[in-house]
This record gives sequence, structure tokens and C-alpha cells, in this order.
Amino acid sequence: MPLEQSSHWYHKKYSSLYTILIFILFWGGSVISGDIFKVQKRVIRIITIKCRCESCRPLFKQLKILTLFSQYVVSVLVFMTRNMNLFTFNREIRSINTRSSFDLHLQSTNLSVVQKGVLHSGCKMFNSLPVYIKTHLENTRHSKKILKNYLIEHSLYSMDEYYHLTAS
Repeated sequence: MPLEQSSHWYHKKYSSLYTILIFILFWGGSVISGDIFKVQKRVIRIITIKCRCESCRPLFKQLKILTLFSQYVVSVLVFMTRNMNLFTFNREIRSINTRSSFDLHLQSTNLSVVQKGVLHSGCKMFNSLPVYIKTHLENTRHSKKILKNYLIEHSLYSMDEYYHLTAS
């Protein structure tokens, strides 16, 4: 099977399933996501006929497939943009224009249940994005495409990698 057809088959069978997207939104940041990511890498290696010792990072880019962690970021940020009325920007709280004025106001909490929830982790993910993507997420209809292209370029293997990537 040619590589383009394999990529199409992958997208048709795995990416568009509604239950997987719901799983990713609520359980994408959990401990078991690492095991699911290993299965995803195994499927990519089977599609591209590569051995276990080769890295999948360039394969994800070549096939334009989001890693599980990238799909989690997209799912959470799409949820955030569709529900922006639930959140407050720092510019709405402070009258001073600062670097963090495009950031969402992050409620302080000590409860790990709240910190691992979609709303709190979504605020952290949004705040970690580069400013040019934040402005597109707020204003345009093409925000999902811009975000996906950014995450395909930086195939994420963990959430720590996402926060480290956006911090630099």
C-alpha cells in the first residue's frame, strides 16, 4: 500500500472516531496515555514498514499525523476556544498592558483534581502558546488548522515537551 493511502487509512480509521476524541479530551493527560502512545507509534511503524529502533518523530511529520499528546493539546484548545466565555483574560483584570495580557487568568488552586482538569490544564496550555497562535485562536475560523500545523511541525512525545517547547 503506498504511503499516501496508508496515511489516509490511518486518518479514516483512528483520527475521526468520536469516542477517541472524547477520550483524548478527558483522559489524554493521564498515566495510561503513554501506553496508548506506544500503540500509536507501533501503528505508524507498521504503516511505514520501519523497524522498532527507528524514531517515529520524522514519520509523524512526513505523514502529517498528530501524536496522541498533540491531539490532546488540539482537543483541549478547541474546547477552550469554543467556550471562551467561561474564561477571563489578564487584560480584563489588569489595566496595564503586559506580556501576559494575552494569557488567560489562571485561578490559583492546591487541589490536584482541579489542576489536572480540562479547564485548568487548558488555561496552562493556552498560556504556553506563542502569541501569534493565541491571537489566531481568539479571532479566526482557521485557528484549528494553524494549531495543527504548529503541532505537526513539533511532534510531541509528552506534555512536558509541549511546555518546554513553548517556554523557549
